[in-house]
Amino acid sequence: MEFLRSSCDPHWVSVEYFTTGLGFFLEQEFSVLVGLCSLMCAVDYYLGNCLTCMLFHSTIIVLVRRILAGGICNSVKRLNGKIIVITGCNVGIGRETARNLSRRGAKIIMACRDTKTAEKVAEEIRDQTGGELVVMKLDLASLKSVRAFAADLRAKETRIHMLINNAGVMMCPYMKTEDGFEMQMGTNHLGHFLLTCLLLPLLTHSEPARIINISSLGHTQGYIPFDDMKYERGYDKIQAYGNSKLANVLFTRQLAKKLKGTNIQVFAVHPGAVQSNLARHVVERWYASKLMAIISKNTVEGTQTTLHCALEAIQEDPYYYSDCGLGYASAAARDDAVAEKLWHISEEMVGLAKED
Repeated sequence: MEFLRSSCDPHWVSVEYFTTGLGFFLEQEFSVLVGLCSLMCAVDYYLGNCLTCMLFHSTIIVLVRRILAGGICNSVKRLNGKIIVITGCNVGIGRETARNLSRRGAKIIMACRDTKTAEKVAEEIRDQTGGELVVMKLDLASLKSVRAFAADLRAKETRIHMLINNAGVMMCPYMKTEDGFEMQMGTNHLGHFLLTCLLLPLLTHSEPARIINISSLGHTQGYIPFDDMKYERGYDKIQAYGNSKLANVLFTRQLAKKLKGTNIQVFAVHPGAVQSNLARHVVERWYASKLMAIISKNTVEGTQTTLHCALEAIQEDPYYYSDCGLGYASAAARDDAVAEKLWHISEEMVGLAKED
């Protein structure tokens, strides 16, 4: 029930949804729409249906694809002089987020595990935007790497204006991080938890700042396994993914509470079902590329809610955003007691409690 309630986003039930950003939508969807409408017309022709039926069916296809494409961020805001850290931005929606924000004048710190690929992407984006992009090594599956990255960044920068915790793994086979944590909880939550805590001094200053945690609709299926955080008693990769995404929203909620009254706003984002290599452990590449192009967003569309939260959104309870608007977070994601407990346990797991 929580999954259905969260996935049935009411944003598209408006004229504005179908008219605002129409040019952007048609640009992104042109090849998919041409393919689907041509196929539908061929089927109608074979069945002997009239031209009116063809037009009606094609219109339905366009409307359905518009709903599936999700919200569109139409902000023209510039970010000249702003410094933005984005994790895992050498591929997928992270790369498109970096490209868009660089085009707006921001300096992008690309925090990536695969620095070789990241350097190529940085060069590509520099050629397109003329912006400043700096690649730095960060492996979220290693607390040592997270600490080294944070120390290096603090030595180079006196302040940052935005942290976008974008990197993640999805439904991978059971494996452990360098520190012995289950990979999905370790990377998606604990690595970003430590990173955020270590970078808070750089975000706390006189200018507005934002922290954006990429979560998922999958959080509605999650729970926090406090009695088995390392999954030593059994492992279900789908459940573990949902748990880690729930942890993202709960972390955001508790962080908002701790940062109340500061210059920092925080957001958890559901980007939607996006064509990316995130699903590499779930479906075959060919299957994903052909089928997902029909039923999901492309990577540019998948960045839109992240961009909305980076540029225009105002922090609001429950801090969970979907399709460029406030979304429905599950009851578990709104549990303050669980959020606080998760925070304290996370501090212990990453070693922050000892440092305090």
